[in-house]
Amino acid sequence: MFAGGKKGMKDLMKQAQKMQKDLLKAQEEAANKIVDASAGGGMVTLQMNGKYEIKNLKIDPEAVDPEDVEMLEDLIIAAFTEAKDKIDKDSENNLGKITGGMKIPGLF
Repeated sequence: MFAGGKKGMKDLMKQAQKMQKDLLKAQEEAANKIVDASAGGGMVTLQMNGKYEIKNLKIDPEAVDPEDVEMLEDLIIAAFTEAKDKIDKDSENNLGKITGGMKIPGLF
């Protein structure tokens, strides 16, 4: 039988339920959080939520060069990558606080 007996098992289950509730709350908050990112010294800026949905995209007219569309594409990708990295890092930090730094498959 479990080393802590029935009371210990109940306490463990309560702890697990609280952690699950806290994780769901943190995931919901992360999904609604908006991060800002930019590239090219602010020539491309975007806002992204925790679901990786772009909510706003601004392109400085000076970044639009018909002779160099590839540069604009690179700036958009760079801004997107920066936003995604910010969301990933923030989510990992917040969920790590709840799990005590324990890596739980499927959460990170």
